[in-house]
Amino acid sequence: MFNHLRPALTLVVAMTVLTGLAYPLAINGIAQAVLPDKANGSLIERDGAVVGSALIGQAFTSDRYFWPRPSATGPDPYNAAASSGSNLGTTSAKLKDRVVADVARLTVTGIAQPVPADAVTTSGSGLDPDISPASAAAQVARVARARGLDPSAVTSLVTRQTENPDFGVIGEARVNVLELNLALDALKM
Repeated sequence: MFNHLRPALTLVVAMTVLTGLAYPLAINGIAQAVLPDKANGSLIERDGAVVGSALIGQAFTSDRYFWPRPSATGPDPYNAAASSGSNLGTTSAKLKDRVVADVARLTVTGIAQPVPADAVTTSGSGLDPDISPASAAAQVARVARARGLDPSAVTSLVTRQTENPDFGVIGEARVNVLELNLALDALKM
């Protein structure tokens, strides 16, 4: 009987070592050598401390900062362990009610009208770190007022922080909210 089990057990051990250890270690080694920043999570540091990742959004709620897209990760916004979309379809009454409430809330805060779609809709992962340039522009007056800054200086900062589509055609123009807010903190008041 052992003669029948030995090849199967040998194959299980060999494949476990190959696909569970050797392959992941090789890929990680290559990634660390070629793209160490991306392999380590695209972490953003300020003054020697990690303040976040360029790949995962953060919940900013103060009027002094630009706000990200809504997060669909449940009661703990931007929780990477709970990454998911809301799975609400375009005909969902629950989605419509949430969007209407978000538009009303943003209108009260003084966000420029019309409210950009990404200011009231979640991304597929619920973790999107970026907003559209239109969403950033709609928040300029609120942020400038809260910080006592000239709106043209804040608009100029948004323009500098705007990333164009990759290779000029892939994706959309976008603004990373964490990087924009860190640049905003660095502005001389």
